Amino acid sequence: MDREFNILDLEKMREGGRLEVKTARGGLPESLWETYSAFANTDGGCIVLGAKERTDHTIEIVGLRDAFKLKTDLWNSLNNRQKVSVNLLTDGLLRIEKIEGKDIIVVYVPRADRTSRPVYCGMDPRIGSYRRNGEGDYHCSLEEVSAMFRDAALVPQDAKILKEMDLSVFCQETIRAYRQIFKNAHAGHVWNALDDEIFLRRIGAVGLSEDGAYHPTAAGLLIFGYEYEILREFPQYFLDYQENRQVASTRWTDRIVSSSGDWSGNVFDFVSKVIPKLTSDLKVPFVLRGSQRVDDTPVHKIIREALTNACVHADFYGRRGLVVTKGKDGFVFANPGRMRVAKDVAVEGGVSDPRNGVMLKIFSMVNFGERAGSGLCSICNVWERVFHTPIVIEEADDVDRVILTLNYGGREQDVDAMLQLYEAQDELMVVGDSGRYVRGYEEAGMNIDKLSIKQKIIDKLSVNDGNADKICRVILYLRQNPYSSTASIAEMLGVSVSSAKIYLRRLVGAGFIVPHGANKNRTYSLSGRQSKV
Repeated sequence: MDREFNILDLEKMREGGRLEVKTARGGLPESLWETYSAFANTDGGCIVLGAKERTDHTIEIVGLRDAFKLKTDLWNSLNNRQKVSVNLLTDGLLRIEKIEGKDIIVVYVPRADRTSRPVYCGMDPRIGSYRRNGEGDYHCSLEEVSAMFRDAALVPQDAKILKEMDLSVFCQETIRAYRQIFKNAHAGHVWNALDDEIFLRRIGAVGLSEDGAYHPTAAGLLIFGYEYEILREFPQYFLDYQENRQVASTRWTDRIVSSSGDWSGNVFDFVSKVIPKLTSDLKVPFVLRGSQRVDDTPVHKIIREALTNACVHADFYGRRGLVVTKGKDGFVFANPGRMRVAKDVAVEGGVSDPRNGVMLKIFSMVNFGERAGSGLCSICNVWERVFHTPIVIEEADDVDRVILTLNYGGREQDVDAMLQLYEAQDELMVVGDSGRYVRGYEEAGMNIDKLSIKQKIIDKLSVNDGNADKICRVILYLRQNPYSSTASIAEMLGVSVSSAKIYLRRLVGAGFIVPHGANKNRTYSLSGRQSKV
């Protein structure tokens, strides 16, 4: 709850996930510390002493007999490690207020940093740790306490060296695939000449133990290991991709699970298999950078980022595994583990705290989700601008789990909005259905003796600007799609076949393109001197 909410509106509020009231007429109630622990271990909240909840759930101000003494007692208890594990409050977070002439104490409990969790009452975190769920404070299970202790570690969870395993746990096909992608992305890199063991150590997939031998790190096992080997360290490990699952049944049109036994089952191969399926139906406008078509749109990038973020933030020791779904309404990414920073901080961006920092490094080296780990800010920005609907990020109440939903909201991609999100705008040229160009051809590197294609067409063929646009699109289309038929060119232009033939005849006559074959089998390509245009 915002610490700056108007305290005068208290009587209009109700208790909930981030507000708790207590009468405290007999001193500090023991339940205060349960609520303090619950708020600190969840999303923070406000405790008001000197108020009570009526039967109709409205709040009544009852006041405190000696608010100053109670405030002193509260400070003393907060700094008593036998009472509570850590004091999260500062002077500004605990203050006396007066409403209708009655004193109350307002305590703003912040969400505890992960290094301070679990925050617990008494001396034993196993029985003194609480979480907030709705209006109640609930004992944390041993599993939840263990997860908070894992997250409290300063070293990334996946940096652990697994000394009881050797490199035979790795799938060699996965390593070869990763190294090929690395080589393509970093041609000439000195690591390309290294043998596998040294290369894997460089990227953090293996570590050198005290015994002088290489052993997998947890990240290396997850990314390159066989599923049955991964289960030795992560008994709850499970990866699941579901496409077009029906609500009323368990049917889907496509599914990939790590336990199927017909592939490695590791994280890298899962991501490699799932990315093309997630992005297969996305619209791709006709965009050129130089002479190369750009098929990787900003939406493609954030889908990859959402998937890789789910992996690098997942607690693979947690339950239910990582589940990705694609349906007619959009995408859902669900990973085990709670958020390590507050949701509003994550959405705002600028703070990254991946649970699996080594995995993030390994992914980023091959551009799997170029900004993976950067938080939800870029995903939120692109999705809202392209689909005009917000993303939804939730933390499940029943089990530690983060769920990111990218819903279309019943809308199609706003291609014009998406075009404005492309990087290096001054290097791009966009040919849309309307023949609209985002950047001039000369800026895009499409120049012929310092004259743009469009200008040369106007000069050579004496056509107006609109027809020059269409003829330019034919040239650019044939550069990317040589030996195209009249019908395909007409479809690209959005005109009839007879209209397309008029443009094609003019281009053939001017020597821009050449025909191949006859009648229905006729295709077109750029002439030799135009192929480098």
